[in-house]
Amino acid sequence: MFVNLLADEWFPGLPGLVQQLRADPPATAADVGCGTGWSSIAIARGFPRAAVVGLDLDERSVAEAQANAVSSGVGDRVRFEVRDAADPGLAGGFDVVCAFETIHDMCDPVGALRAMRALPKEAGTVLVVDERVADSFTTDVEDGERFQWGWSALHCLPCAMTKEPAAGTGTIMRTPVLRDYAMAAGFANLEVLPIENDFWRFYRLDG
Repeated sequence: MFVNLLADEWFPGLPGLVQQLRADPPATAADVGCGTGWSSIAIARGFPRAAVVGLDLDERSVAEAQANAVSSGVGDRVRFEVRDAADPGLAGGFDVVCAFETIHDMCDPVGALRAMRALPKEAGTVLVVDERVADSFTTDVEDGERFQWGWSALHCLPCAMTKEPAAGTGTIMRTPVLRDYAMAAGFANLEVLPIENDFWRFYRLDG
């Protein structure tokens, strides 16, 4: 999905984002919780002017991400670091800040969003992409949400409870929950973007 959809279908759905990433002088993008790097690589491949920094706390994932970037031909424009996004040395350094399918896995999602809020330049963009689930609980759920409940019980919720204090979010992170996290982190607004995808919902955070 990253390689095939990010640059061509997803990013054009956020007004001004494509223009930012094609700007001259070149834009800088931070990919928070980048894992093995495919979202970072997709940004670099789709927007050749941009410089991308992938941030993650897992050393093995970062090592794999670096290898993936080299094999994808973008090793010169994507840098991966084992580094906390809350590092003050990163503050105010990016035009675009993204987090793909990772906030719900974090023990401290408010802290992660607070760190993301500090990363962009004054006119920067903050984008969170996470699971598409209903905005309120119901027993009449679609197959996609049943699928996400399974992941939550078996993987995402346990991951989100490995360290105290733990929010215990899990895969079923509904829009009102993310909005509450964003407001607690200091953002003034959370906008659901009109980007269609069966699995993911796209959010722009401001303020």
